[in-house]
Amino acid sequence: MMSSVRTLLFLILISLGTPALSEDGYDLWLRYTPVNPQLQAQYRDSISSIVVSGNSPTMLAVRDELTRGLEGILGTTVPASLTAEKSGALVIGTPDSSEAIAALGLPLTNLGTEGYLLRTANQNGRELTVIAANSDVGALYGTYHFLRLLQTQHSIQDLDISAKPKTQTRVLNHWDNLDRNVERGYAGQSLWDWHKLPDYLDPRYTDYARANASIGINGTVLTNVNANATSLTPMYLEKSAALANVFRAYGIRVYLTARFSAPIEIGGLKSADPLDPAVREWWKKKTDEIYRYIPDFGGYLVKANSEGQPGPQDYGRSHADGANMLAEAVAPHGGIVMWRAFVYSNEEPDDRAKQAYNEFVPYDGKFRENVLVQVKNGAIDFQPREPFHPLFGAMPKTPLMMEFQITKEYLGFATHLAYLAPLFEEALDADTFVKGKGSTVAKVLDGSLHGYARTGMAGVANIGVDRNWSGSHFDQANWYAYGRLAWDPMLASREIAEEWARMTFTNDEAFINPTVEMMMKSREAVVDYMTPLGLHHLMGRGHHYGPGPWVEGGPRADWTSVYYHRATKEGIGFDRSASGSNAVAQYAKPVAAIFGDRNKVPEQFLLWFHHVPWDRKMSSGRTLWNELVHAYSRGVQSVSEMRQTWDHLKPYLDAERHAQVASFFEIQEKEAKWWRDACIAYFQTFSERPIPEGYAQPEHSLEYYKSLEFPYAPGHH
Repeated sequence: MMSSVRTLLFLILISLGTPALSEDGYDLWLRYTPVNPQLQAQYRDSISSIVVSGNSPTMLAVRDELTRGLEGILGTTVPASLTAEKSGALVIGTPDSSEAIAALGLPLTNLGTEGYLLRTANQNGRELTVIAANSDVGALYGTYHFLRLLQTQHSIQDLDISAKPKTQTRVLNHWDNLDRNVERGYAGQSLWDWHKLPDYLDPRYTDYARANASIGINGTVLTNVNANATSLTPMYLEKSAALANVFRAYGIRVYLTARFSAPIEIGGLKSADPLDPAVREWWKKKTDEIYRYIPDFGGYLVKANSEGQPGPQDYGRSHADGANMLAEAVAPHGGIVMWRAFVYSNEEPDDRAKQAYNEFVPYDGKFRENVLVQVKNGAIDFQPREPFHPLFGAMPKTPLMMEFQITKEYLGFATHLAYLAPLFEEALDADTFVKGKGSTVAKVLDGSLHGYARTGMAGVANIGVDRNWSGSHFDQANWYAYGRLAWDPMLASREIAEEWARMTFTNDEAFINPTVEMMMKSREAVVDYMTPLGLHHLMGRGHHYGPGPWVEGGPRADWTSVYYHRATKEGIGFDRSASGSNAVAQYAKPVAAIFGDRNKVPEQFLLWFHHVPWDRKMSSGRTLWNELVHAYSRGVQSVSEMRQTWDHLKPYLDAERHAQVASFFEIQEKEAKWWRDACIAYFQTFSERPIPEGYAQPEHSLEYYKSLEFPYAPGHH
């Protein structure tokens, strides 16, 4: 009833040329608001009834989503029917559940268990719209694709669309702790209310599953990679099982992080040595127990021997030894192990960027077949820009899965607009050259380059209990884009942006065009005002909030900023060429030849790979110092332009969401200036060159910027 009233009010407001009712962002891209009246009429003519075949929990979810979606989009209820008796029926199911679909003899064989087909068909003189798949989950994914077509005002005449995912395991990694603190989380506490589970199931859990299924995400890792063994105890397994029961209908499997020392901490053993028979038996029994609670448990995600976490190297064993022990335990149940490659030794490195390659490449081909090595997009740590990780292409015998960070730990938290799909796309499109030109990272991940039998992608979630889920409305786009790219790594970031903006805000072209342009340039703006020209790791210590290029000292040099920028009076940048750490040698020779040559490397990676004199002439004709000042200033200017664009878009959407984004742009512009001024003031102490004419001087002294402290910045661990 409320949905019908809301739809009627929406139509009245649209007819009056008035912005829509205020929204809080809870509905994400599944708002299902009415399309324009002319298109509504066309859709109604094509959809006279809904025929959902099957009564499984998944098909009930299909029926509920279609009812909700069509009522909102069409402004009227579409009746359900048991059979397709009239033209215009929308038929959803599998050949096993639907006689109508079976009779059509559709080409479903190559679509696997998750693929689907959308087709306009004629059966006994009746025109039908068919959503067909080999499984109920495939039918669910097809349903969301169909609703997406309606939401974005595409024609549904003469449909002939088939799709299947290009990666198998598409998961969100929640860095959520059992106390509900979210490490690197900027949208409030964890969604998982562990204290109330398993007896109370928040309705948000279902909406979370709906949102993920709509973009093809099929797995969720509930617990932080900095793992707590308590999550593997019976009390918490019962809680995880309750969540799994909610997610199952939406094709989502639950995974847990395994703390490597769990046999000691909760098992009473004296060792966690992966070659110790007692330890192996403990993990086997613990895993069997988990599957009794969660029959479709997906498996383990492991962070080991990194940043103080326990691991097999504590016992003189390898990553392969540790991963294979756990893989052996989950194998009888069809589970997998995702073993993170974000590692670096406890010894002082000559270059931390080389650590993962050095530790994993020697074990290529030595991991069990149900192990995927999970590799970050770059070799340092989710920086605003990094060259692609050298591991991609370097382990042809070991399935590698991508790890992207959706939460913006290094890109301004929730308040800075940074649409991350261009960052994801940049990494996916990067050419490893390991099998010649065209050997892209995307082809590594989808298995086509090396013939991986298992494939996957992971995204570190940006979700919390904030009403809009992600802390800001535009951060929803990063969750959405991750899911779409996990399904198909070849998709274009611009197309994803337009798709999301149409569903999330409005189909009005006067809004869409400037908004998509703003989104597409936003990440580059952040790179400019934070880490231009290949600089990296310049943020404040610990909380990673704000600029801290002066950070030095502490337990590890590679946890400081000065370790990475290496500014001196002579120049700036980390020499990773053959004359420096020689990290370039970890890439295929054609790539190394470019990255390792100061005259060939793209300027966006110049200071990542080279220590460069301040007066070096850049492609613009400016000196390096002047180019650095220009880039920092350009970043601030870009934010100012985005803010002005958003101000002009106020007539096209509801006041509540416009106001929050506008206020965040104020924060972003202020903090972009802070980044520019603090970094320029600091680096000027080394360059000893004046700020070029026409560029603003830092607003405060360097001492002022150094004095700022933020002990309670969010997301700190």
